[in-house]
Amino acid sequence: MGTCHDRTRFHVLKVIFLACVFLLAAIASTLSKNSAKSPNHKKIVGPNACAECHKVETEVWKKTHHFTTFKKMPRSKEARKIADKLKIKRIKSESLCLTCHFTTRIKKKKKKPIAGISCESCHSAGKDWEKVHSGFSGKTEKTESKTEEAARWKKVDKLGMIRPAAVYDLAKNCYSCHVVPQEKLVNVGKHPAGSSFELVSWSQGEVRHNLWYSKGKNKKASSDRKRILYVTGLAVELETALRAVAVATKSKSYAFKMALRADAARKKMKRVASSIPQAGEIAAIAELGYSAGLKLNNKKALTVAADRIAAKALAMIEKYDGSTFGGVDSMIPNENKYKGKPAK
Repeated sequence: MGTCHDRTRFHVLKVIFLACVFLLAAIASTLSKNSAKSPNHKKIVGPNACAECHKVETEVWKKTHHFTTFKKMPRSKEARKIADKLKIKRIKSESLCLTCHFTTRIKKKKKKPIAGISCESCHSAGKDWEKVHSGFSGKTEKTESKTEEAARWKKVDKLGMIRPAAVYDLAKNCYSCHVVPQEKLVNVGKHPAGSSFELVSWSQGEVRHNLWYSKGKNKKASSDRKRILYVTGLAVELETALRAVAVATKSKSYAFKMALRADAARKKMKRVASSIPQAGEIAAIAELGYSAGLKLNNKKALTVAADRIAAKALAMIEKYDGSTFGGVDSMIPNENKYKGKPAK
């Protein structure tokens, strides 16, 4: 009798243990997908590979801050002060700087900056997809069928290219640097905790990210797209700020500034939710912003909230095209707030 009871108890404990293992694996997988990732430097092909076909886009890029950071950033007095505090001798050879300020490739087993913030900084390292996306299914642009084109783009997506339609992934890339991901940079180096970044005003300034589809013209985004950009950007800002508070370890500048950023984002999202009452996903994001305390040693709750916000944001993008989001029009920055003038 006792033996049977023991076996039953062991079986129950085994089931519980395996369930916990699978749950932890699922959480780890989710975090891996939703956390900002450093580019795979081994798979960077460099902007010259893109320039072969994207000549107009490349010339526009060369007029932007993203391009000029390659030379200007290491020479700036502000950068030197930060580097000195962090005991960095050569800015172009230290990983704390390389991740966000440069496009970096592995050369002779070392990271070597080859450009400023370039194509692959946004669209992901291109080794796996660069030839496929421009191959026209082995034909020419005019002779490739619509079915073949759709299959090619599906393959490109699977290989890791982040295209303009992937609004959430693009926003994640932007915020992964514009909200500083490392506590040491801010607390020790006195690096700014982030930019006053907002997705519409920054994506509609120097480069509007639609040059290929508009045949080289740097056109404005449509009203519907700007609405999606605004709401998605705000959701990603909230998610990113919550993750930043979650990893903060000291009651210093980084933690305070990230908590303030998260609080500002959740207040804006609450206002957005009230202006678009038909979108339940947005209401859920607003609620999730308040579901975890903005404090140290609260990593688990903050990470769960951030993961759920990411899931709701993706569901929102899948379901809506922005046409019914007119309620946020008054919140979207006007052109005089855009970051820089559009490069021609």
